[in-house]
Amino acid sequence: MIFILMLITFGITLVCTILFIKKAPEFGLVDIPNERSMHKNPIPRGAGTCFVSAMLLVSFTAVFFDLNRLQEYYYVYVAIAIVFIAGLLDDYAGLSPKKKFLFIIFATLLLCVKGIYIKSLGHYIGYEIDLPLLIAIPFTVFAITGFTNALNLTDGLDGLAGTISMVMMGAFLWIGYVNHDELMIMLSAVSMAGVAAFMIFNWHPARVFMGDSGSLTLGFIVAILAVRAMNFIEPMAVLFIVVLPVLDTFIVMVRRKQRGLSIFSADKTHMHHILYKRYEDIPYTVILLVYIQIAFTIIGVQLRHSDNFMSLILFGILFFIMLNLFDQRIKRRKKPKKKRSE
Repeated sequence: MIFILMLITFGITLVCTILFIKKAPEFGLVDIPNERSMHKNPIPRGAGTCFVSAMLLVSFTAVFFDLNRLQEYYYVYVAIAIVFIAGLLDDYAGLSPKKKFLFIIFATLLLCVKGIYIKSLGHYIGYEIDLPLLIAIPFTVFAITGFTNALNLTDGLDGLAGTISMVMMGAFLWIGYVNHDELMIMLSAVSMAGVAAFMIFNWHPARVFMGDSGSLTLGFIVAILAVRAMNFIEPMAVLFIVVLPVLDTFIVMVRRKQRGLSIFSADKTHMHHILYKRYEDIPYTVILLVYIQIAFTIIGVQLRHSDNFMSLILFGILFFIMLNLFDQRIKRRKKPKKKRSE
């Protein structure tokens, strides 16, 4: 049944995206290149509408007919729809970052009310760190909104956000399958099918962009799966599975702070910007980042039942390596200073 639903989602997304590419210019849904853009020509933007709408349509149908006992999780898809509306409004009319955050926070609180929140930070040297409700709810809101925005920021090269999302959702699909979690299986499988169809048109050279309606919703879906996965595997293992957007955001924030800039300022210091500047090859850059994500995901799966203390140390080491690996200032530091003429 899940496989049939995936095929339906794939087909709807495929047809919808083809129609979107033809009609987008009529509605002004075109991304005009600017100084921060990686593309040179105007490209239709906002096609996340296609794969998210297909996923929600199929999912709500499954909920309505209570396939695999999914009816009890209707609120998850309502929360996803709320974030999707925020992205849709931004693509079509423009929405301030503050208002987008309010949509995501409201959707996250809906999940928390229904019991989907981070209840524990895991086991450290034999002791489990449980979070009291007054801390668990704000921490979950911070984690989900932060990750949703982090994945949104990776949508800077053709196919990057969609591909790394599929890697993460693939891991969560396996975790859901092993632990017989109907929600994780359905949500990850159907979402992957929609993204896969969209990627046919989004791979370089991209014929269409997903926009915030796609990247925000994808980030939120992966965040839900991550929180749900904590019922079965250790939290640090989950962090490894979703690591690339998290590392990218932390590294960029650290670099901005070092330069005395606001951590929310816009620039071109994300991992994909740095790698593209080095190789000047979009597909190669995307594939390289996907390989990094796959490597971290495999580590996360292997650490799923390991003590979080050692996983935390490993994460710290890898963060330090990545922080220095993606440091644009290294070459400038190594240049010898010219001696003043006497």
